[in-house]
Amino acid sequence: MSEELAAQIFSSTRQIGWVGTVPLLALLLAATWFDVRSHRIPNKLVFWGALAGVLLHVALPQGWGFISVLPGGLGLLDALAGLGIGLAVFLPVYLLRAMGAGDVKLMAMVGAFLGPEQIWGAMLGVAVAGGVLAIVVALRQGVLVRMLHNIRLMLYGSLLQVVAGGMPAVESGSPPAAKLPYGLAIALGTLGYLAYKASSVGFI
Repeated sequence: MSEELAAQIFSSTRQIGWVGTVPLLALLLAATWFDVRSHRIPNKLVFWGALAGVLLHVALPQGWGFISVLPGGLGLLDALAGLGIGLAVFLPVYLLRAMGAGDVKLMAMVGAFLGPEQIWGAMLGVAVAGGVLAIVVALRQGVLVRMLHNIRLMLYGSLLQVVAGGMPAVESGSPPAAKLPYGLAIALGTLGYLAYKASSVGFI
């Protein structure tokens, strides 16, 4: 989009940031609703969401990201790079059976919106939110002790496999302590990072 056309449509670059961010917020809320309700995130939601993120980066005036000092799109390659990072980092966790496929796809969708630089901050927020949420769920269901026992067995088993020259595993051999809707953790971690980023660059 040309600067002249952008000036006619948007009264400020902040509006461009909201146009790029509001769809992500809506998609995260929808994914959380599905995950909490049915422990499943629809493929259509993450596919069309990722496509929307990429298209917004291409269609909106170029900048440094939707929430940044210069709000705007990153272009096709950076949008795809963010998607790829979100997928690549979480895919091994899925292969180790510690996360569902829908969660991996949702993180890839987030990467399509945030790009290759901001996705790292969001993933850090997701990791923190996931840990806190796991403790809260375990306390609520009264299985915190079992969860800690499973973690100890998992770490011990992984250590033995690494010493033996194998790949570490995340299965403890015990029944799972609690079912964690990780889509909620992805939403909370991403929203927390976006709020921090918006505050740090004076977006809000």
